[in-house]
Amino acid sequence: MAIDGPAGAGKSTIARRVAGKLGILYIDSGAMYRAVAYWARKIGVALDDMHRLEQLAGEAEIEFRDGSARVVLNGEDVTEVIRTPEIGEAASKVATVPGVRRALVDKQRAMGEATSVVMEGRDIGTVVFPAADVKIFLDASAEARAGRRLRELNERGEAVNASQVEGEISERDSRDRSRAESPLVQAPDAVYLDSSGRSIEEVEELVLKLVRERTSNGKGFRH
Repeated sequence: MAIDGPAGAGKSTIARRVAGKLGILYIDSGAMYRAVAYWARKIGVALDDMHRLEQLAGEAEIEFRDGSARVVLNGEDVTEVIRTPEIGEAASKVATVPGVRRALVDKQRAMGEATSVVMEGRDIGTVVFPAADVKIFLDASAEARAGRRLRELNERGEAVNASQVEGEISERDSRDRSRAESPLVQAPDAVYLDSSGRSIEEVEELVLKLVRERTSNGKGFRH
């Protein structure tokens, strides 16, 4: 299953919950870009060094622990450290590097070929798995997305304000939609779902209903 959409639409939460209900692997493709960005920052690779970033993406051993949301990079659990605003901003820049995207798409496809998955990101239904059995484009208003992001950061104890978060969301949207390599667009055959004003449970049920309609109770599909 492919779930695409802009930052703050609820992709990670919904994908993780749906994967749990279906008993299959959840893959956060954005975490892969965050992992590469974290590694680059850790060893001092400049974010404009496209060749070195591509090398890191190719060499990175990224693992998603089945049954959990843990992300492991080269044997190190990086689940928490890749979720800071600084790494998120760096990841957004790293994701514009064509060589990085190609390297990570290869890894994502290999994961999807190995087992059934729910994968979320920004180009899953258009580039990574264009033949996915179920495709969803999950969206929400800019206000709703900024509000969710603000609450998430505040819950982590990070001092941010609404205008700062709104600016980051707007900048991320612009970068995601305008990049030359795999821009954020809705796949022609993806189902559009607006999560604004809907609870997590409501969105989850809508997604599971779609899975039941298109597959045999969610079982037997590859991705």
